[in-house]
Amino acid sequence: MRVIITDHARKRLRDMRQDKITTHDIIMAAKGIPGRIPTATRFRGFFAKSGRMFDIVAKDITNGRLVITIIGK
Repeated sequence: MRVIITDHARKRLRDMRQDKITTHDIIMAAKGIPGRIPTATRFRGFFAKSGRMFDIVAKDITNGRLVITIIGK
């Protein structure tokens, strides 16, 4: 499955709240969500390799899974 990360989500990775969360962490989290996501939905409780907890908002589109934003904890 192809994971597409929006520019907004990439920009959020530079914020202090999302410090130490990498693009690879987001891709692995998005790929780990089973089933189909027809509307934008928040998924909670993912962990980056650094140990930082985060949530993602994602939905499925024709080209793959779109990650709309990341929320660091």
